Order: sequence, then structure tokens, then C-alpha cells
Amino acid sequence: MASFQDQYGIRLSREAKTMRWGEFCDLLAGISPDTPLGRIVAIRAEDDPEVLKQFTPEQRRIRNRWRTKQAEQVSEQDLNVFLKTMQDAFAHMAGGGESG
Repeated sequence: MASFQDQYGIRLSREAKTMRWGEFCDLLAGISPDTPLGRIVAIRAEDDPEVLKQFTPEQRRIRNRWRTKQAEQVSEQDLNVFLKTMQDAFAHMAGGGESG
């Protein structure tokens, strides 16, 4: 990855055979937003409406693809649990206690 080369001077294709997983994770967690990977992560994670208004079409495409992919990974069970939780919360707010 170019970001590891840029920031750490490490070519992962060479280091992958000897680098431990924990070391890789530590380096990845410390990747700078000034690297290509860091910029992609920042685009994907951005939620500030004012910043989002300033996104270029390419930044929007990157963010939208990521959000779509994440949404597709939500299981039906997770969705059902979420919906039940929301239903119970609204019932509670309306004074109806828990729904059945």
C-alpha cells in the first residue's frame, strides 16, 4: 500500500512475510490523514453536514459507495432487533409501555 510506503517507508509486499499482525494493526491505526489511505478513511467517516456540502463529486462517490456497502452488510436479524427497539421506544414515549 502506498500509504505505508509514504508514511513509514515500508513496502508491505516485502514486509508481509515477517510483520506480525499486531504490528500491522498498530501501523494502520496510526496512518496519517495526509496519506492516500488516510484521505479515503476520512472521506468515508465524515458526517459533518457543512464538510459534506464541500465534497467534490469524487469524494461523494467514495463516501456513498462505502455507506452502501456497509448498509448491505446489516443482517435481517440486526435490522429486526433495531426495529423492535425503536418500536418499544416509541411505545414508551407514547405512554403505552413495551410493545408485544
